Amino acid sequence: MRRLLLLAGLLLLQRGRGFEFVIDGEWEDEMSHTRDHRERHKRAALTSEEQEDFEAIRGDDLTIKSYKVETRITSRFAHTTVRSSVVNSGAKSQSIGFNVQIPKRAFITNFTMNVNGIIFVGSVKEKTVARNLYAQAKARGKAAGIVRANSQDTETFKTEVFVPPGSNIEFELHYQEMMYRKLGSYEHTLHLQPVRLVPQFQVDVYIFEPKGISMVQTTNTFGDQFAELIKVTSTKDKAHISFKPNLQQQRKCPNCTNNAVDGFLTVQYDVTRDSNAGELQVSDGHFVHFFAPTNLSPLPKNIVFVIDISGSMWGVKMKQTVEAMQAILDDLTIDDHFSVIDFNHNVRCWREDLVPGSSIQVEDAKMYIRNIKPNGGTNINEALMRAVQMLVKGSNQGLIDPRSVSMIILVSDGDPTVGEIKLSTIQKNVKRVMREEFSLFSLGIGFDVDYDFLERIAMENRGMAQRIYANHDAAEQLRTFYRQLSSPLLRKITVQFPEDTVSDVTQSRFDKYFSGSELVVAGKVLPSESDTLTSFTTASGARMDLNLETEGDFTELDTELSKQQHSFTGFARQMWAYITVKQLFSERSLAPSASKKRKITQRIMALAVEHQFVTPLTTLLVESEDGKERLLADSPRDQKHGCCIGIGVGGGSSSSHKTPQVVYSAPPWVQVTMAPPPSQAVKGHEEWTLPNQVNLVDNDPHFIVHLPRENMDVCFNIDSTPGDILNLVSDSGTGLVVNGRLVGAKRVHKSKLSTFFGSISVYYQPDGVGVTVDPAGITMSDGQSNHTFTWGATADITQDGVRISIVKNSHVSIVVNHDVQVMVLLHRVWKKNPINVDFLGVYIPNENRYSPLVHGLIGQFSREPEVSVHDVREGVDPLKKEAIMEVKGNQLLVTRGWQKDYRHDKRRGSSIYCWFIHNNGKGFIDGHYTDYIVPEPRSFLRPPETRSGSL
Repeated sequence: MRRLLLLAGLLLLQRGRGFEFVIDGEWEDEMSHTRDHRERHKRAALTSEEQEDFEAIRGDDLTIKSYKVETRITSRFAHTTVRSSVVNSGAKSQSIGFNVQIPKRAFITNFTMNVNGIIFVGSVKEKTVARNLYAQAKARGKAAGIVRANSQDTETFKTEVFVPPGSNIEFELHYQEMMYRKLGSYEHTLHLQPVRLVPQFQVDVYIFEPKGISMVQTTNTFGDQFAELIKVTSTKDKAHISFKPNLQQQRKCPNCTNNAVDGFLTVQYDVTRDSNAGELQVSDGHFVHFFAPTNLSPLPKNIVFVIDISGSMWGVKMKQTVEAMQAILDDLTIDDHFSVIDFNHNVRCWREDLVPGSSIQVEDAKMYIRNIKPNGGTNINEALMRAVQMLVKGSNQGLIDPRSVSMIILVSDGDPTVGEIKLSTIQKNVKRVMREEFSLFSLGIGFDVDYDFLERIAMENRGMAQRIYANHDAAEQLRTFYRQLSSPLLRKITVQFPEDTVSDVTQSRFDKYFSGSELVVAGKVLPSESDTLTSFTTASGARMDLNLETEGDFTELDTELSKQQHSFTGFARQMWAYITVKQLFSERSLAPSASKKRKITQRIMALAVEHQFVTPLTTLLVESEDGKERLLADSPRDQKHGCCIGIGVGGGSSSSHKTPQVVYSAPPWVQVTMAPPPSQAVKGHEEWTLPNQVNLVDNDPHFIVHLPRENMDVCFNIDSTPGDILNLVSDSGTGLVVNGRLVGAKRVHKSKLSTFFGSISVYYQPDGVGVTVDPAGITMSDGQSNHTFTWGATADITQDGVRISIVKNSHVSIVVNHDVQVMVLLHRVWKKNPINVDFLGVYIPNENRYSPLVHGLIGQFSREPEVSVHDVREGVDPLKKEAIMEVKGNQLLVTRGWQKDYRHDKRRGSSIYCWFIHNNGKGFIDGHYTDYIVPEPRSFLRPPETRSGSL
């Protein structure tokens, strides 16, 4: 590959419309097809008041007429436009610059200029094509560029134009980026640096999230005096952040001509999530699946910290590493296991084996790290080998939980100088010994470290790398990085779709999911007769396995986007391309052969040209309408930073790259592996079904007990008070209990306060697993942790001997050891109902297998009593016959009526005719109904001798 290095420099051209640009980086020759794309530049006129301001601040060299920034964020994808209008108000020709700092993870998509009415428009092309066109125009070295500065999150687009006096120049830059969720929120940062006072200064950020916005806030580095000028307006699903300081507000001091607005405006927000199954959006022939479950308990961690203590770490680097490690170690819990390895030319272990994260061990490790004195060389290979051996030993000896998360965190500031120093060999050695369940994270401190190597070795081992900038906040950077990994919630996450419904799916299998982050899968939607797309997500938690299902409507989102004035209607298509290109760059850096690398390169260039992304393999060709004047805006490759700074993509095993369908660029805090193609069509939710005849409690609360031998249904009501907990099944023999808590209506209706089941609790004592169902959601707990799921998606959750099957906004089935099943039905009342509240119905099959000790309002009827009904006659109500029932030695006056089974029709229900027992089931149930009131949701019934009645 032939490279042309463009040197940074200042080129003063004599022609009035000549250009001068600054660039730093390399060009690469690659071939691909191109597509021309042009956009007209629109000029912004000043109002009369702004024109007066313009005249008042007109300088003797140049004057900025306007400075406008607009971002449109739709479903976590942002399109930003920066516009600036400048006048050469001096008496001589001069260079006028346009500098914009953009996020390193963003792709520039266009740049246009209007110079004295001559418009220059940009289009992204493959570099060789762009260079040939550039040469044909005899541009004499003119170029634009992206200067990759020593900054953590941004790089600078920089261009200059040499123009005569009185010239008007308008610049417009477009870039796009995906919002990554980090520590519970998305963050969009704009660097504002107009330098001079501006009559027309305006910043607008528009956010549209279809599912809703749960939080939005702003911060800035300009100063507290600007905080009140930043206006935030938000509704359920939209937000608008505006910043429009006038001239006086912009001044650094009352008579200053310099602009005080110089720094960062940051917008943080998060979205509303109504389901742990994720959010599936379909738009413009593409889909995006967002997965960010909450209310799950963390998995235990096994961490080996590998710290470089070579001589180059002396001073501030070591001091801030030690400071960060003190806070990181304090975060460990007794369920975590850890050790510390420090290395220079030698390798030392604080402990030879992993130890629990107890307070004693943590304090000892902190003291050990505080006493480190950096010196000597750098033996990375042996240090990493020892770290892997420590994890393997712990796993082989059964010292660590098989469902825990094992990781190595490497902190280094230099290249290997001792032992094995060949980077490719170290990379092969680590990959050879690392197990699939282990991950490696690399932290490179400073600018002299070979970050490209650290990134490759991490990506190849299900991890990611991050550069830590050796400045005053390096310790905070280390702590922030660790916080992103400190709470793993799920392992082995896979997102799949039914066969022949999607194509070109981005990577859909992930090693781990960390709290506060988000997994994103995107792809193209194939033509279908259906109007919805379904996704199926599987994952493993601390003690549970999850199967989740969610749906996305084909047309609903596009219809909504067409109504939104400031939405980005092409977000899904661009997001898919963005993720794919980022992932392909990661694959390219790990390509095992030159031919494989060439194929990946060609695909990157084709996608970048089609979607107009300036990447290290493409260039933005900016040309006048007649094609005689051209310049290039290039995105350079910096070997120290790697090809894709800030991407932080984790890769899968080499064998996984055989699947071309699956490509994905994960957030920096997620490790991913490629998913194998499904061997068969993905199956939907397999629901546990109930038999036709069941015992049930529904409505107010009405009990219906089915007696199979007599083929008879018997009904009774329980009129208790809100807050009472009624025992339905209490089986001390198997350790199972089912209880229901009553809630009252909002007010008395017809002289009666109705009560309903507001929550149902199922507790299985042998495994210590409890399930609580209420209208807000379903919670599974195991004594140590709680996991909460909403009614917003269909899901299957399995933990120990308990399985929960949720059918979206309908019902949940709880199955214990395949022996006992309980179905809880959700009843939603219409919104703002003045009387009734949301409530639950309970359905329990007769076929459940209990022990002989089972009891409870329903459990007691697992032993069917002898029942006879005679003397059937007309009742007071001609539609309801009366009779005498003999049961348990009692003669009861019963009434023939009907109750509702809502399993098949929640609105109207199915009528079940039954003999109704009056007075709270007295004589039919053992004892008095108050005997079945228990103190806690997990309480078993008291022994018979302690109850008020005889059971």
